[in-house]
Amino acid sequence: MIRLPPLRPFTLGVLAAAGLASPSLQAQSSAEATFAGGCFWCMEPPYDNQPGVSATISGYIGGELENPTYEEISQGGTGHAEVVQIEYDSEQISYEQLLEIFWRNIDPFAVDRQFCDVGDQYRSAIFYHDEAQRELAEASKAEMEARFDREIATQIVPATTFWPAEEYHQDYYQKNPVRYKFYRYSCGRDGRLEEVWGEEAGGPSFE
Repeated sequence: MIRLPPLRPFTLGVLAAAGLASPSLQAQSSAEATFAGGCFWCMEPPYDNQPGVSATISGYIGGELENPTYEEISQGGTGHAEVVQIEYDSEQISYEQLLEIFWRNIDPFAVDRQFCDVGDQYRSAIFYHDEAQRELAEASKAEMEARFDREIATQIVPATTFWPAEEYHQDYYQKNPVRYKFYRYSCGRDGRLEEVWGEEAGGPSFE
């Protein structure tokens, strides 16, 4: 076996710049965040234009059923929640910033529902991927409880298997803008967000 000399830091830097470094070196700042805030159609837009966010994927998490379908989830009782999974660069946007956006796009007081959608599949929850995310999520929830001086219903639980939703659900607000806007309006989402968050509703933007 021919042993190659170890790569020096300078060499690694050159390779990384050229896109030739190992996947582990390139992926150091790549991370995932998973949030449940009711209808997943409505949880993609707040994140799509944020710096460092490379993808928002609607899907299901939290239950034991494998390969769940929308028809199964929408009936409730599977333990899954509709979620958005966010792929992001932690060097461009922090998990704390993602949490700021999350809170201002949900009703944190609703139990097993969000706006007009009722059932545990529409519960609000933060599904953490590691201990750092758990600690940040719990700290942010404590801040919310102090801010409103009341209990927050949002769950903080470990992430389990994430199942992407059917393709027609992905980027629904872009594929079907008229239907999306009608659903959002008729569900009373924006009205309730403004009631809870005032001028902060739907924000912030870190562009």
